[in-house]
Amino acid sequence: MKLQQLRYLCETAEHGMNLSRAAKNLHTSQPAISKQIQMLEDELGVDIFLRNGKRIVKITPPGQLIIKTATRMLRDADNLKKIAQEFTNEAGGTLTIATTHTQARYSLPPVIKRFTARYPKVKLILRQGSPVQIATLVTSGEADIAIATEAIEQFHELVMLPCYQWNRCVVVPPKHPLMKLKKLTLEAINQYPIITYDFAFTGRSKINQAFASRGLEPNVVLTAIDSDVIKTYVELGLGIGILANMAFDVKRDKNLRAIDASHLFEPSTTRIGISRNNYIRSYIFDFIEMFAPHLTHDSIQAKLDSKLHDAENSN
Repeated sequence: MKLQQLRYLCETAEHGMNLSRAAKNLHTSQPAISKQIQMLEDELGVDIFLRNGKRIVKITPPGQLIIKTATRMLRDADNLKKIAQEFTNEAGGTLTIATTHTQARYSLPPVIKRFTARYPKVKLILRQGSPVQIATLVTSGEADIAIATEAIEQFHELVMLPCYQWNRCVVVPPKHPLMKLKKLTLEAINQYPIITYDFAFTGRSKINQAFASRGLEPNVVLTAIDSDVIKTYVELGLGIGILANMAFDVKRDKNLRAIDASHLFEPSTTRIGISRNNYIRSYIFDFIEMFAPHLTHDSIQAKLDSKLHDAENSN
């Protein structure tokens, strides 16, 4: 049994049993993957996949357990490399952060600037996506940490670390009628077309809940995953925007005005998600503490140990 065989196996399962896609991703040939998987099945004495001719059509019940174990073995092998790097190359390595556009654009820049000054030899990789996508990147080992607001708490493989709370503002063109109100209300907002986040992003459920509690159906005419896109279409006059307070910059957004709406919506919590199965290098602990100073190395490790203890007791 070789790690390469396990890697081929897991990659094939990851790509929906499509050998050509798995081969392309691993920079090898389809026959090579097929041969190695067959050799692994022969060694184990069980079929991992059901086949129709040469085509793989389904994962067998023992195959499900084997793939799960193989995934864990590959992760452990990767952790061994990380542990070695911790002591042989303390100042170097890679930190992959999976996050949403809003976090990457507005919250992370000052933290990344501090981090790169302290760790100039660490390569930083930002991967953007929806909360579900970025959580998946961490659970699969493709990213070290996930930073998002919603959905990642649904991933039980992740240790969730609350960072900070935030709320929303309504963005309008200058001299908009809403600017004249003494106090903004949901009823007043609902008189205008609304441009806001896509359902999967940045606290959208809090917006829906607020309108529903007042028996209102928001007139959402356009959704986007990018705060800057929302502001662009507000400038074009397509409607008013509801977005995160952090996404409005008085200096940069000179053609718009922001009205605080934090009294209308429940606050949202941005969290960092890390896998309890991955080895966390010291500079990753430092990055997390830079982003959320209350999350010290000891407090994070305590949460990791607690999550691991709970997982062991449930098995």
